[in-house]
Order: sequence, then structure tokens, then C-alpha cells
Amino acid sequence: MPIVGIGPEISQSIKDIYVAAEVPIQWEEVSVTPVLKNGKTVIPENAIQSVKRNTVALKGPLATPIGKGHVSLNLTLRRTFNLFANVRPCVSIKGFKTPYDDVNTVLIRENTEGEYSGIEHEIVDGVVQSIKLITWDASERVARYAFHYAQSSGRKRVTAVHKANIM
Repeated sequence: MPIVGIGPEISQSIKDIYVAAEVPIQWEEVSVTPVLKNGKTVIPENAIQSVKRNTVALKGPLATPIGKGHVSLNLTLRRTFNLFANVRPCVSIKGFKTPYDDVNTVLIRENTEGEYSGIEHEIVDGVVQSIKLITWDASERVARYAFHYAQSSGRKRVTAVHKANIM
């Protein structure tokens, strides 16, 4: 997916790594520049079909235009492909000294609601309200995913963390 800023350099470096590792990948680049369809910002159909056909996508940094009426491209991608779980493994790397030894944890965060709801509007000139929408269904879905992930990867514990202090 073509990207902006440092994205092209990062994406090219990743391709170079695959070439150096002799991984046989045939790259298919598609634009995810949003289009307006029936009043909604959507990803172009050919990009959606490419991801579905290939079952994988390499996405670099994406820019969202600043101003009224622009939906985050990252949020649009999450909604389009139902990417509800943000999975971030955190593992110590042998030979790199850090304040903490033997770190092996996985952070799984709900990726479509809360701060990612994208429900914002200007109440009066210069005052914007952002609604932090959280539903039972989305919370349960990511919790079930976390338990499934833990079970399938041999982990013995799931810890729930919330942000009640900012609600």
C-alpha cells in the first residue's frame, strides 16, 4: 500500500530484507487513498480485493489530512477489514541489556472503539467534542480474542487493564 513521509523508505527496506533473505514474494502494490462512496469515506474496491486475495498486506505509515470531514485512513482500514485487535508482543532480545530481564508479554488492545471511534464534531466555533464510544460487544470480542490467543500460544494468564481514570 503506497505510503507517505518516511513510509516509502521503510517499505523499500522491508522489500530489500525479503530479497536478501531470498523469500519468494511477488509484491502487488495498490492505492488505499480513500474515495467517497454514498457519502462515506471508503477504501477503493481494488485495494480491498487485493488484500482479500493475498490474505496479507504490508502497510507503512499513512497520513490523514488535517481539517473537517477527513476520516483517519488507519481507522478506515481497521473498519474495512474488521481489525479489532491490536496485538503487540513485547519480548526481551538476548544480548540487549534493559532495565527488565526476560520480558515476554503480549498487549492486546481493542482497536476500533474508545479513542478510535472517530466520533467528533464541533459544538461551537473552536470547540470540538470527541465521543469515546465503548460497547459491550466490542469489549467482549477483544476479551475473547485475548483468551483464545493466550490459550493457543501456551500462556497461562490474561490481565485486563482499563482506563477508568480518564473516562
